[in-house]
This record gives sequence, C-alpha cells and structure tokens, in this order.
Amino acid sequence: MKALVLDIKRGEWESTTGMNMVSVPEPKLDESKHPEDSNKVIIQPRYVGFCGSDKGIWFRHAFKDMIFDSLESEGQSRRICGHELLGEIVETGSYSAKHYGYKPGDMVSTESHIFCGKCYQCKIGEEHVCANHLIIGISTDGCFADTVKLSAKELWLTDVNAIRPEVAAIQEPLGNAVHVCSKIDLRGKTVAIFGCGTIGLFSILVARAMGATIIVGVDPNPDNLRMAERLGVDLTLAVDIEKPAESDITPDSEISEAIRKRCFGEGVDVAFEMSGSNQALNTAISATRAGGDIILFGLSAGDFTLTDFQNIILHGKSLHSIVGRRVFQTWYIMSNLLKSKVHKLQDKIYEIILNKGQGTIVPFHEFDRDGFDRAIRQHPKIILKF
Repeated sequence: MKALVLDIKRGEWESTTGMNMVSVPEPKLDESKHPEDSNKVIIQPRYVGFCGSDKGIWFRHAFKDMIFDSLESEGQSRRICGHELLGEIVETGSYSAKHYGYKPGDMVSTESHIFCGKCYQCKIGEEHVCANHLIIGISTDGCFADTVKLSAKELWLTDVNAIRPEVAAIQEPLGNAVHVCSKIDLRGKTVAIFGCGTIGLFSILVARAMGATIIVGVDPNPDNLRMAERLGVDLTLAVDIEKPAESDITPDSEISEAIRKRCFGEGVDVAFEMSGSNQALNTAISATRAGGDIILFGLSAGDFTLTDFQNIILHGKSLHSIVGRRVFQTWYIMSNLLKSKVHKLQDKIYEIILNKGQGTIVPFHEFDRDGFDRAIRQHPKIILKF
C-alpha cells in the first residue's frame, strides 16, 4: 500500500524537510500471533487532515525525540504520519466487534492520544494526560496510508449524513478548540485569542457558540486576521513584527491597551494563548482583567519568562494549560456543536477555513511534494482525499 512517511535518520533531522510517499506492507489482524489484535480494527481512510503537528514534522520544528525514540524502541526505520481521520472500517477484531459493536462499513474518526487505561490519570477519568500515552502518527504509525490498524477504544463513530466528511476528518483538531473553550464558562464573557492559526480560528467559532460576547483576534498574519473577521470576531489586532521592541518577551502595550479599551477599560475575562510565543503570553496576561483567566495552548520548546510576575498573583489571574481532548467528553460536545443548525459550525469551517475545498483538499494518490509544500504554507488547513 501507499503511505506518506518520515523516513530519515536522526542525524538528518536538521538538514531535511518534508515527507515521502512510499510503498509499505499493509497492516493485518492476526489474533493467533497477536492477541491484542482482538481489540483492533482495520480502517480505510477516506479523508485525513494535515495537522499543525504534521507541519511541525514537515518543517522539522517539533517531535524529533518522540519520533526517533519510538522508532528505535520498535526497531523500525520509518514513521507513517497522520492522526486526523475519517475512514471506513473494513475488518474488526473479535473483541472490537463483540464489545464495541463495530462492523465493516462503519465510518469513524479517532482520538489521537492512545491511552493505557491503567495509570493513575486514566483510572480517575483523565485519559487525555495518560502517563503512558502514544500519539498516532508520531510515536506509533498513523493514518496517512491506504489502510491503518487502530485500537477500537480510541474510535469515534461518525454520522456522515449529519456531518460533512471533509469536516468530519478534522474533528480531532476541532476538539482541541472545544477543550480550550470548555475550560472556563464563556457565557457572557469577553475573549481574546492570541494566534489565529487553525486552532485559533476554530476557537473563534466554538467560543461564540458557547456564549462569548466580544471576541478579539490577535495575529501578525493579515490573511489570518481577514479569515478571523469572516468568522465573526468583533475586533482584530495586528501584531507589528517590524516594530522594535524592548525584548521578545515584553508585552505589546499597544495591543494590551486596545483590548482593555474594548473591554470596560479592564481587559478581557479570558485570553487564549494559541501561538507559543513568549511575548504573546505576556501580552495575553497583561490584557486580561484582574480575576480573569489565561488559557495556555500554544506550544514552544525551551524556557519562557513571565514578566511582572507578582501582579499575576496580586491581581488574582489564573493560568490553565490545555492538551488534547477530554476522552470522550469533548467529543460529545463537539459532535453536538457540529450538528447544531443554529451555530452552523461545519458550514463555516468548510466555506471559510477550508475555502470550499479550493486548494485545501488534495488527492492522496496524486501527492506532489513541492505542490503540497506550497499548499500547507498558503492555507491554515489541508485535507488529503483518498
């Protein structure tokens, strides 16, 4: 079968980019040799989303050690990438069929964090922070392939008559936004989103659906801000990357003041830091009112510096970190939002973020490395179609 893979050596990480389309063996279910296959299924992908994490792998910005450590532990030399999936089950293990009721023909998406079910966090219902988790397409083989073998306990049955398939393929990253927006009750709240990339754009829609009244979008990219406006933000603020700053950690006082001015002179109730920028984090804290909340989702390696630290405490501001999705609480909320005719999330995602499929939906078997590189640079979200 064909698969889109990372097939380089550890030492080649810094000197390369991209992924390669290669032929690899098809996964099989063989319960006689592998009893754990009884709890697995074989899926043929129909649509798969190219995630920000995949972009981090493509440009060699993230997940180096996680990929190569897992490959070495498996004795493998290449990783099939991808974890955003809509696919059709074609074969089920015996336990998957009996316990979960899965059968050939079922359409499913998947939770990308494979949780162990045995650690402390799993036992108290916090599987999203499992101590032993694997990530599909990063620390175990993923769905950028003609077929993929996955654990039945990770799957999410999806009604493609209620959710259009192109959107159903990206339920996993949309779930990130739902988790972000579920941390704090947003009803009647003012919100600022620092970083209007894919998850930031999703968060605009979800925050509005969950009752946010004023939403501010902050980003240095004018294309992202234009898209944020089309999605319904009340105010966009452009980060001036040319403006000289005292340092790369000092809050942007102009942006903080503009947000405070829009929100009773005090600042927003909730700020989402989605960019992974140290300066954006400090600006988000500065732009949040006393007693407000700052949600941390943006990732960046290395150390961060918090400016004016004592005022975080003296002003009673709370910082919350978010990872993944709550399994499967977040998925239920997300499914309800997508099926809602009032909020029209899936229509806005398809028409605006996915640009009605123009330039954003790429045939998997016609993969062209250079063309794909241009596409992921141009659009916030790309989907591969089988």
